[in-house]
Amino acid sequence: MTGAERRTRRELRTARAMVGIFCRGRHGTKDALCAECGELWAYVQERIGRCPFRPDKPTCLNCTVHCYRPDMRERIRAVMRYAGPRMTWRHPVLTLFHLLQGRKAAPPPPRTTSGPPRGDRPGPR
Repeated sequence: MTGAERRTRRELRTARAMVGIFCRGRHGTKDALCAECGELWAYVQERIGRCPFRPDKPTCLNCTVHCYRPDMRERIRAVMRYAGPRMTWRHPVLTLFHLLQGRKAAPPPPRTTSGPPRGDRPGPR
């Protein structure tokens, strides 16, 4: 397993732990996620899996491209606000790695245009 794969798996474990803490604390679930939190967790997995910065993915806070829909971004922010302080006690190692990864600068955004840069395109003569 490469370092990038380990980071991605660790980020998924961190996100799942945060969603679990939020769901237990706010929705009173014991072992499994409620339907609302399960939907959010599925969305988080999809977004992390499709990140254009992989394998050098920064934490989402430091990212220059916000790929979450606005409604889901607000939901994950609420989860992080609630679970973030509690992560230190429940998952200290994941918290430490997340904080260290958060110090890493985001790479420049990937180019999404198809074709040469504007200055190199042939113009009308």
